[in-house]
Amino acid sequence: MPSRVNLPGAAELFRPTGRKPAPSGDAAADSQASGRVRHDEKITVYISSDELLELESTRLKLRRQGVSVDRGRIVRAALAGALADFERLGMESELVSRLGAE
Repeated sequence: MPSRVNLPGAAELFRPTGRKPAPSGDAAADSQASGRVRHDEKITVYISSDELLELESTRLKLRRQGVSVDRGRIVRAALAGALADFERLGMESELVSRLGAE
């Protein structure tokens, strides 16, 4: 008669992950990229082949420098930086300039 294998339960397999902290009201502190946490929301962004190649090239350059991140973390960090810049400079920000708004 074969012996039974004891497998871990759902509680061991699906442990809770860290959550992004609640906003503190300080725009500079709140604009930090969320990093490696479980994200509850998702968006789809379409980019060109050239933009994707630039993103992947940047990821690989960072990896060569010892910074191992995925493309999502790079995008979240860039978004946090753009939003912080807009919060600080408003209509004079690089974000507004790149959007071509006047």
